[in-house]
Amino acid sequence: MIALQISPFQFVANGIVYSSIIVLAAIGLSLVYSIADFANFAHGDLMTVGAFSALFSVGFLQPMFGGANVFGLPLWFFAALVFGMAAAAVIAVITDRFIYRPMKDSGSIGLLITSIGVALVYRALVYLSFGSDSERYGVARQGPVPWIRETLGIAVTPRNLVVVILTIVLVTALHLTLTRTTLGRKMRATADNADLARVSGIRTGEVIIAMWLIGGALAAAGGVFLGLEELVRPRMGFDILLIVFAAVILGGIGSVYGAMLGGFVIGMVHELVPLFNQWGILPVGSQYAPAVAFLIMVAILLVRPNGIAGDAT
Repeated sequence: MIALQISPFQFVANGIVYSSIIVLAAIGLSLVYSIADFANFAHGDLMTVGAFSALFSVGFLQPMFGGANVFGLPLWFFAALVFGMAAAAVIAVITDRFIYRPMKDSGSIGLLITSIGVALVYRALVYLSFGSDSERYGVARQGPVPWIRETLGIAVTPRNLVVVILTIVLVTALHLTLTRTTLGRKMRATADNADLARVSGIRTGEVIIAMWLIGGALAAAGGVFLGLEELVRPRMGFDILLIVFAAVILGGIGSVYGAMLGGFVIGMVHELVPLFNQWGILPVGSQYAPAVAFLIMVAILLVRPNGIAGDAT
């Protein structure tokens, strides 16, 4: 039997979609590390919380919006996305207020261990609320966009385009926030030196709240997009967490823009492994994609120990 050869551009397209999800998750994780100064192991499960919050809202949003469509997806899905982002952002702030903030004197290691416990609590609440079965958002399956298939010869569905376009919008909005607003300047100052920022009159408590709101919302968006592309599962965020950490480490720990670049590189490598196998470069299947992504991360870090973006915020 002759193996079916898939166009290299199809793997690239898949990589862009997957990278979009990793980038959104990595940004939030990097924000927490740069401002709150600890590795938040609950970040993956916060993605799950956002995804299931969106799923919960579908029940009452779907009748409200009826059959209206935008970019090939029902309008209620976009409303559910916003609901999931808002819910995860609020939950992140509440978690910080009642769990992380009282533990701040325990240091980075203490907060890291605490975040593992928070992750278990998030996951347990999801299991109790929704069970252990995989769910779907109920968005109807659609074929590839005709003009893209005819022009480039690759299969790109409307949901793929929505994931990529909305990711670009969210990343651009964050960039403008960090570079053009007072809040962004305060966040960058706090990330550089929290004590100096506090002495300079910056209310770092408000900056930390903003950080959790932004990080939680972006994590939820990544979780919803992952659920849209695959399935909404209680372990979906946990299963992808190591890849997100790899993206953050590759980009440069604490660098938001490094997290974006690292997320893109790790996501692309993850999806290009089957192409490397097709070309005979790597004799491994797609099930080894995470391992290959980690090997690429290690190889780059051997050349640039501080990550691609170094210590830049």
